[in-house]
Amino acid sequence: MRYKLIALDVDGTLINNQYQITESTQKTIKEVHRQGAHIVLCTGRGPTSTLPLLELLGLEGTVITHNGAATVESVDSKLIHQFAFHMSQLQAFVDYCRANTIHFDVNTAFVHYLEHLTDVEREMYEKYLVVPKQIDDVMTIQEDIVKISIYAPSDVLDQLAMDWPNIGHPELKIIRSGENFIDVMHHSANKGNALKSLASSWGIEASDILAIGNYYNDLEMLKFAGLGIAMDNSPEDMKRDADAVTASNDDEGVHLALQQYCLV
Repeated sequence: MRYKLIALDVDGTLINNQYQITESTQKTIKEVHRQGAHIVLCTGRGPTSTLPLLELLGLEGTVITHNGAATVESVDSKLIHQFAFHMSQLQAFVDYCRANTIHFDVNTAFVHYLEHLTDVEREMYEKYLVVPKQIDDVMTIQEDIVKISIYAPSDVLDQLAMDWPNIGHPELKIIRSGENFIDVMHHSANKGNALKSLASSWGIEASDILAIGNYYNDLEMLKFAGLGIAMDNSPEDMKRDADAVTASNDDEGVHLALQQYCLV
């Protein structure tokens, strides 16, 4: 096996637009694993909505979740590492979201907290296999936070990004993880740093890693890997920066890339 570790983004990459992993993709991933490679799902999802996908693939192992903010073992849902912060750092940001009726949820490694839930948002969570916990005031949360996710129309997120210098905390950052999603995270949290830490613990060099992703939150991961592959449904500038481009998530791009670069 040319690569010892295969890092796969989930939404827009591993699964198609019907939120399915095709049979061909499942078979290819299982064969790559059988031949000796670690399969690591690296996603913006939390562990509770990522581990079922690993189980569907018939695998056990490690998943990098919350866009690199929390790394978890699948066997016993053990938290290996997290980049955490506290809600006290985000009072101005929460006030902004409340004042502008912007939907957000607050994530510990394993729980999604929110204050309000409409039918539109409930449908969104169901697609991502998330069961959120509703509370009156997220500012009362005392647990370590790994991510706040904002779900809103693209133009609302564009404005929020422009306003961030006035409402954000200097130790935190925002990343665009999808057309309708922005995530607030610790400044060191990203998929690349999480993958680097995991690979180092396994004694695997970057040159022995293949990574596949489709959006800007995958960039650090693709740049760290020896071979970083963008999906055809990625933004054009991301495709230009990748080492290679495979087919879209609706055309089994992961299956085709693994066939081309691993099963030769």
